[in-house]
Amino acid sequence: MSIAATISSSLTIRSLPITSPSSFHLTYSSKPSSFTLQLNTPKFTIQNPNSRFSVSAMSVTAQETLSQTSFVDQTETGVLRFVKYQGLGNDFIMVNNLDSVEPKVTPEQAVRLCDRNFGIGADGVIFAMPGSNGTDYTMRIFNSDGSEPEMCGNGVRCFAKFISDISNLNGRQSFTVHTGAGLIIPEIQPDGKVKVDMGEPVLKASDIPTKIPPNKNESVVKAQIEVDGVNWNVTCVSMGNPHCVTFGNGNQNLVVDELNLADIGPKFEHHTLFPARTNTEFVQVFSRSHLKMRVWERGAGATLACGTGACAVVVAAILEGRSERNCTVDLPGGPLEIEWREEDNHVYMTGPAEVVFYGSVQL
Repeated sequence: MSIAATISSSLTIRSLPITSPSSFHLTYSSKPSSFTLQLNTPKFTIQNPNSRFSVSAMSVTAQETLSQTSFVDQTETGVLRFVKYQGLGNDFIMVNNLDSVEPKVTPEQAVRLCDRNFGIGADGVIFAMPGSNGTDYTMRIFNSDGSEPEMCGNGVRCFAKFISDISNLNGRQSFTVHTGAGLIIPEIQPDGKVKVDMGEPVLKASDIPTKIPPNKNESVVKAQIEVDGVNWNVTCVSMGNPHCVTFGNGNQNLVVDELNLADIGPKFEHHTLFPARTNTEFVQVFSRSHLKMRVWERGAGATLACGTGACAVVVAAILEGRSERNCTVDLPGGPLEIEWREEDNHVYMTGPAEVVFYGSVQL
């Protein structure tokens, strides 16, 4: 039986020799960020002679013969089984770590796994772990540079779909997750999207943290800072991790597609005014309910999406009087729906999370 495996371009196939027990052919699909690999077997192996990694991947449609639960539950010495997910192009290696409170991968191994040329390719490795402090589950994440952030918005949506796929939830579509940013409550929607209660934004400057002097009560709202000789207006928000949001360096509306993000992003991230470094969102306003952002993520660089960043953007836009409390935020990978509710002060994020492929790797 022919199996069609759609795999993201994060697997740089041209740089990795592919071996398979049977023939295959590779065609580029109409989707610009994907290839379609036609196989007459549900499994293929990618081996890179310049790396210790040997990656086996399985198509999503191979669920016909092997469930995701049985796949990730299989154990083999020295082999890590994973499922890759993406949320608006922000992609993660998901690891079933429910049998241990210690991650199965070290930060150094995570760096190699996330490498898009010599590894699997991802923005981070996420571990589904036993709950703590009365929660159902615990989520931890290592970024592609090996650092460990407090939380990840797109990651928690992928986490929720992963848990839903591998666990018997007895019909439950909502559960509690312990993160470094505190309690997070995701809910699987009838359309398959994930709505996440991200909790209350943190606005006190010292808690974000930032050394920018507060200019509105204890908050930093539309304050001016100098980055590489240019004055930028910024609002600082924590969604469990620090964010610096800017709508530009003057009265003119920022055009985010014109930014050299690779140049300016690291200068924000490592600015001395942010003692824990920072995520930075550059925002363009289309209307009071429609925003567009590009993000430079702390520890990951330019990514296609940042869920906590989109939340921080709407909070900042409201604080600066630029938007309503319910907004569509366009990210390079697609839109998120963000709401900052006045009645409970919580921020709610709704967006997709999808399986890319199953795989195993020798560590």
